[in-house]
Amino acid sequence: MKTDSAIPAPAPAASAPYRSRRVSPGSIVRYVLLTAISVVMILPFVWMLSTSLKEPSDIFVFPPKWIPSPIRWANYSEVLDAIPFGRFYWNSVYIAALVTIGTVLFASLSGYAFARIPFVGRNAVFLLLLSTMMIPHEATSIPMFLFMRELNFLNTHVPLIIVPIFGAGGVFGIFVMRQFFLTLPKELEEAAMIDGCSRVGIYGRIMLPLAGPAIATLTIFTFLTCWNEFYDPLIFLNDRNLMTIPLGLSLFTDEAGTAWHHLMAASVMATLPLLIVFFFAQKQFIAGVAMTGLKD
Repeated sequence: MKTDSAIPAPAPAASAPYRSRRVSPGSIVRYVLLTAISVVMILPFVWMLSTSLKEPSDIFVFPPKWIPSPIRWANYSEVLDAIPFGRFYWNSVYIAALVTIGTVLFASLSGYAFARIPFVGRNAVFLLLLSTMMIPHEATSIPMFLFMRELNFLNTHVPLIIVPIFGAGGVFGIFVMRQFFLTLPKELEEAAMIDGCSRVGIYGRIMLPLAGPAIATLTIFTFLTCWNEFYDPLIFLNDRNLMTIPLGLSLFTDEAGTAWHHLMAASVMATLPLLIVFFFAQKQFIAGVAMTGLKD
């Protein structure tokens, strides 16, 4: 009796040899350059954190000590005792929040109008608004001071809220929102109009939800700018209880010199919220910068 021979199993296919990715010399140079730039950018933050934990006598020693020894945590508590830091913090938080909300609302409305609503002289008015960004802020500070004095708004937070919203910061926001709205397809708006949606409905139900990356970008820029503003509070404020964090930091410098250990400790506490906000919103921030392109 003839028996069937076993069919040999097919040999496993030889795996393709691993090919290492060759890195071009240009890529190496680019990575080295970016790494060097990153180190240069982060060194001031590292020095600020290190100085905030040092003894005053160890700040300017040579060679510099990057790791404090001993670590002096009392610098932070002394800052809170020396100045009303909590009051300055609250003033900066609520002013920056109101300015950010007002700027986003004003800029999104105006940006939608310039991008989607046709009217006579639209481009001319937009260029006129952009031209106001070329005027130095210092050139308008005296007229603005006199104007606010006539309105009895000096030594209040009102100028610190109104001026950024309707000033150069608001114009920058209009530009960002307009450029983003121009990238959205017109078919969305036309379909909504066919369904009977009004301009207000299109703005609130369609355009605004799609503008998340642009709003995130504008929010970060506006909040950072308002948080770090020193010039306007210096002009409009006299009362110490109304001061913001940048003015509060200046209190550590007087005729006797600068208390660097206290100034750096206060700067760390002032910078930490900004870093946290940026790290949580960096994805939308990068997407917003990429999507708010310069479309004509």
